[in-house]
Amino acid sequence: QVQLVESGGGLVQPGGSLRLSCSASAFMLTYHAMGWWRQAPGKKREGVALMSASDGWTYYLPSVKGRFTISKNRNKQMVHSQMDSVESDDAGVYYCVSAFSDHPHPVKSDFHSWGPGTQVTVSS
Repeated sequence: QVQLVESGGGLVQPGGSLRLSCSASAFMLTYHAMGWWRQAPGKKREGVALMSASDGWTYYLPSVKGRFTISKNRNKQMVHSQMDSVESDDAGVYYCVSAFSDHPHPVKSDFHSWGPGTQVTVSS
């Protein structure tokens, strides 16, 4: 069974930084695009940052572009999301995801595996 496990969530001040991590299998990191989605209370789940397995392609939600950076470490079997200049609208539950294809669209049907999520709270 595919398992994705997130870590690194917590409380961050506006303007601060937080680094999310996700453990995944080596197979998944090698053959599937990986990424992060989030869901704030009362809002739809949205794709935040995606990265292909093969060619360095990335996608960022426009509101996080320039502030978030997705990366992966195949040796450690980890995917990360570095969140800088965090804003109040960045609060929510963040999910690590794995896609069916290598260049997925930011729609839920393009993703086959979801982690349980990690909470990010933005408050001063």
